[in-house]
Amino acid sequence: MTDSQFRAGFVSLVGRPNAGKSTLTNALVGQKVAITSSKPQTTRHTIRGIVHREDSQLILVDTPGLHRPRTLLGKRLNDLVADTLAEVDAIGFCLPANEAVGPGDRYIAKQLAALKKKPVVALVTKTDLVDRAALAKQLMAVTALGTEVMGEAGWADIVPVSAADGFQVDTVAEVLSSYMPSSPPLYPDGELTDEPEAVMVAELIREAALEGVRDELPHSLAVVVDEIVPREGRSEDNPLLDIRVNLYVERSSQKAIIIGKGGARLREVGTNARLAIEALLGTRIYLDLHVKIAKDWQRDPKQLVKLGF
Repeated sequence: MTDSQFRAGFVSLVGRPNAGKSTLTNALVGQKVAITSSKPQTTRHTIRGIVHREDSQLILVDTPGLHRPRTLLGKRLNDLVADTLAEVDAIGFCLPANEAVGPGDRYIAKQLAALKKKPVVALVTKTDLVDRAALAKQLMAVTALGTEVMGEAGWADIVPVSAADGFQVDTVAEVLSSYMPSSPPLYPDGELTDEPEAVMVAELIREAALEGVRDELPHSLAVVVDEIVPREGRSEDNPLLDIRVNLYVERSSQKAIIIGKGGARLREVGTNARLAIEALLGTRIYLDLHVKIAKDWQRDPKQLVKLGF
């Protein structure tokens, strides 16, 4: 295949929080690169997943969920999305099949309509959670939303998909690829993400810490990797990485939730995160976790900068 026939470019997956963007990113890439959680609003960084195909390469930009901001952090996350959308070649708008189209979806659709001339593909996610009749009804509702905000032309395409059981994941890649410009591959074959290792390590720890805890915690948890260093004195065939990490919450009650009774919960977080990080880095690690309080950091500009936002 010549470079003139190959297509490559950037796609942003957007949608309200918990619309299935990160899970779909992981399904398309074929490996875990984006944090997934049952709690909404867990993606904080723009994580690029790279989808390698015979005739194309998609660089997926998984943004935080677009939402009406209530805190300074929320506003910064929305600004991050707006900056990202200005630079991509196409947009995948995720709308879950099992939830009625609502004000949040309409808010995002209007933002996307304002971008003009940028192809927006509506991706009806989580189809495994509904029956055929409910899916047909949702597809009609999503089509109507497209006509309402985009005019007669509506969405560039509509694709129902389930990342959980693989239904139409390849079709999503094919459709999105069709909107990419002619270009040689932008990343070497086999590369799955261009995120720095420390960012991905932090995301895996954040995911482990959020599993099964109360609803108020996701927004209040920030994870900062202090250092990733090889353990001195280890032989080449038996390496070990020391990873030191601080988990920041806003209140002492949240610190107690993360640590758990007698430190049991923090040990569980460490065990689960360690397994995921070792799989990511391909080497054994020693994970040193500390929980600290940064009071009201989501509303404090200085603390936001310190924590990487």
